[in-house]
Amino acid sequence: MSTENKLPAILIAEDDLISSRILEKNLRTWGYDTTVAVNGTQAWEALRAPQTRLALLDWMMPGTEGPELCRRIRALNKSNYTYIILLTSRDGNQDVIEGLEAGADDFMTKPVNFSELKARLQTAGRIIALEDKLLESQKRLFELATRDSLTGIWNRATILRFLVEEMDHGARENYPISTIMIDVDFFKRVNDTCGHPIGDKLLSRVSVALEKHVRPYDKVGRYGGDEFLIVLPNCSLFQVSLVAERIRAACGKMKIRTAGKTVNPTLSLGCASSECYRRPGIGRMIKESDRALYQAKSAGRDRVELCAELEPASLRKKEKPSASRKK
Repeated sequence: MSTENKLPAILIAEDDLISSRILEKNLRTWGYDTTVAVNGTQAWEALRAPQTRLALLDWMMPGTEGPELCRRIRALNKSNYTYIILLTSRDGNQDVIEGLEAGADDFMTKPVNFSELKARLQTAGRIIALEDKLLESQKRLFELATRDSLTGIWNRATILRFLVEEMDHGARENYPISTIMIDVDFFKRVNDTCGHPIGDKLLSRVSVALEKHVRPYDKVGRYGGDEFLIVLPNCSLFQVSLVAERIRAACGKMKIRTAGKTVNPTLSLGCASSECYRRPGIGRMIKESDRALYQAKSAGRDRVELCAELEPASLRKKEKPSASRKK
């Protein structure tokens, strides 16, 4: 590992005070930050911390011994890998095998040869850096697979998957799920008269506004073209109507300036809630929110319409005639 890069912090788990101080002094001389634990209990707490990426564990410690700590941390499946070097006076082949099988990455006998330890730590640093690069690559691939390339919000497949998951969870926990289907009014006209770059800018600005005006755990996705879908867990039809109206009003104040022209976009929004249906399947939710959206567009655009509302589930006997309401 290059000394120009930041060195990983190291946990020293050693119950012998003199050995611990000697280790700490050398590690700090080499540029490492250190944390010291004097028993297995302290070491376990430190190992669980996300910032602990490298550990020197003494085999024999009060509380919990080194190999057991290795087994525990590997069973934990931390998102950030911790590289572990076991330190012990044991040097038999079976001891080495036992330590490595417990989950240690490396094995050194005591007393420690510090030139050898420095070289092994450099190897550990390279492995940690490679692990970080792999995780970053996986994160980028996940973003490419789940995010809309233009707006950065969830893509169609992902927002629909979230809807499935939230509907299942809502059914188990007995709370409603609501959806908002959103269309940018006269979007084709904007593209035709102002150009596609302005249309793209408009979609991006709308996406930012949508995320700004919902709760952190609500999900906002691009459903297709100039259509967006928002999934709101534990949200009634009345509550979702307030959210939709807040979004409509906020986007109505938006101004996008072009050469010699200002675009003032408006939105049409259709809301649906699982509390309105005896069997609120995914298809039904999409269909009803889309139907409400169509009603909003037919009624003049720049408005919120609600799906056909029914009585609460405990009072339902038969369906009421469908109706829409402007908010």
